[in-house]
Amino acid sequence: MTDISGKWTYRSFHNDPAPVGDDAEKALRLIFAEAEFTFEISGTELSGMIDWGSGGLALKGTIQLATATTPLAVQIVGTGRTNLGTEGWEYDYNAQLAHQWPNGINQVPALVGSVIRAKPHGSAPAGYVASFIAVKQP
Repeated sequence: MTDISGKWTYRSFHNDPAPVGDDAEKALRLIFAEAEFTFEISGTELSGMIDWGSGGLALKGTIQLATATTPLAVQIVGTGRTNLGTEGWEYDYNAQLAHQWPNGINQVPALVGSVIRAKPHGSAPAGYVASFIAVKQP
């Protein structure tokens, strides 16, 4: 896959190593955020939005195309927008395209990576890191 333009369902997770076992509530509390990425691609430049319904960030980034030994990767900076209630926010995303299995059945493209809160906002300090998965929508 070389074209990652379009919509992706985004979920980020607190990096808590404690097992959740059969505790569905504990598993649900691992979710840091759920949102939708919308990517527009021009060459190796990425632009777009991340929207979680009650706010969002403008996205700008770059794409490193896949080689014989490395998957496609993205580096994205998300900055707040006044009209979305996120002015002054900044989150940085780094991800790569998950391995496409040759014998996989109906495999959906997924970006796997991490996100860092680059600037503090409200009572949330800068430096918090979460893992994320973004799954391509049809």
